Amino acid sequence: MGTLTVKENFSFSAALRLPPSVSQREKEEKVDRLIQELGLTKVTHSRVGTQLIRGISGGERKRTNIGMELIIDPPVLFLDEPTTGLDASTANSVLLLLKRMANHGRTIILSIHQPRYTIYRLFDSLTLLVNGKQVYHGPAQSALEYFSQIGYTCEPHNNPADFFLDVINGDSTAIALNSDPQDLDTETVSNSRRGIEERLVEEYRNCNYYKETKAELERIILGKETSTRPPFRTITYTTGFLTQFRWVLKRTFKNLMLNPQTSVAQIAVTTFLALIVGSIFYDVQDNQSGVQNRFGALFFITVNQCFSSLSSAELFIAERKIFTHEYISGYYRVSVYFLSKILSDILTLRTVPAMIFSCVAYFLVGFKATVESFFLFMFSVVLVAYAATSMALAISADQTVVAIANIFMTIACVFMMIFAGLLVNLPSIPVWLSWLKYFSIPRYGLTALQINEFVGLKFCGGQNISITIPGLSCTGEEFLEEQGVDYSKWGFWQNHLALIIMIIIFLSIAYLKLRFIRKFT
Repeated sequence: MGTLTVKENFSFSAALRLPPSVSQREKEEKVDRLIQELGLTKVTHSRVGTQLIRGISGGERKRTNIGMELIIDPPVLFLDEPTTGLDASTANSVLLLLKRMANHGRTIILSIHQPRYTIYRLFDSLTLLVNGKQVYHGPAQSALEYFSQIGYTCEPHNNPADFFLDVINGDSTAIALNSDPQDLDTETVSNSRRGIEERLVEEYRNCNYYKETKAELERIILGKETSTRPPFRTITYTTGFLTQFRWVLKRTFKNLMLNPQTSVAQIAVTTFLALIVGSIFYDVQDNQSGVQNRFGALFFITVNQCFSSLSSAELFIAERKIFTHEYISGYYRVSVYFLSKILSDILTLRTVPAMIFSCVAYFLVGFKATVESFFLFMFSVVLVAYAATSMALAISADQTVVAIANIFMTIACVFMMIFAGLLVNLPSIPVWLSWLKYFSIPRYGLTALQINEFVGLKFCGGQNISITIPGLSCTGEEFLEEQGVDYSKWGFWQNHLALIIMIIIFLSIAYLKLRFIRKFT
């Protein structure tokens, strides 16, 4: 959502969460009204912002997040620490906004850490927990009186919120005020902290607030069936697959286009590497040195495509929290999100760079000058990029740290590079290890590129070749035979088929990982 404007984020939420029965005009009116109510009129067309793009302020970003949830007019709104990362003034303005919403009949439940007094005064009800156990639930303005009755008095000019945290953590100055300072040694304080939790829980269970809450809960569940089984969570969607796909794909493409490090930089680096390869292997000749240079250039191109695809590791990791929130909120299906991310990444960051790389490197190196060979070269390079990207997604889909995913992918790429056909002669590998070559993406890519380039070439032109020199390959076919490469039609196309099968398998694994990762806490 970072590169989208405030209004675009609101429109995205309205398009996916409001039912089709609501007209587009009504959706736009609702968006404009919410922007005005949330005080975001001045930043309507400003980007929310990312780590690289400066956007709206922290308070405005919080209000934007809240507004996206208010699109559907929920009767109950849950917020997890809405003031985190905000300064005192901004935090106060956000809570004042929530208070106005509560005064208009909406129930707002939020967790908050150490609010200042002006924020604490806005609370109607207060719940305090210690190690998951409830030690108070009742009117916020009666909390100080309750703690005073059980022996914990808040000293003058102390913030009630700070006082409550000190009490439940055993660090309250109220404890010291009610004890002999000479008795407060380390062991006494430690024992006091261990006993405070039990005492607070016991005191609360004996007070009227607990009895009233328990009676209310019993009244609510009276006559309703109870089950010990975990609740089955069903996510409902108000819009269809195509509507979700259109909006999510539109947002994904816009985020990519407006993010320089994932679009312009990727193409620039690809072009630079292509120029480097073309300069090193410039204008290869049809002689014995040309055989080595061709083989080396093809190996570098194949391996480069594999390692360039490692950048896709963060495709699902970077937006994990956003995806989880929007999925469980009913914005879109997992399949919609998966297809949108795959299409946007493959088209913009894999296909275009691979095509540019092929166009630059192919003619600089001086590969076979036929139209058919050029397009088969490009097709093979693109397939290698797709397969490597799919593998990276399959590895990183369930990871939470990009660095860990990169380690796994680097190990896989290095391992596959060994069995590509350059570092070791594949026919010489022992039988008990030779089966590993079938899992090497670079092997399939390099084999296809070799067949496409070497078939039909001659490297002994003008020489007397009546005497066979050991290790000398005068034709491309002879060189391929030495490498153990089947250069028949089927031998060529089976590499592409293998890459397509690997792409399907890896993408299926990535989708299943995304589908079944833990989304509920």
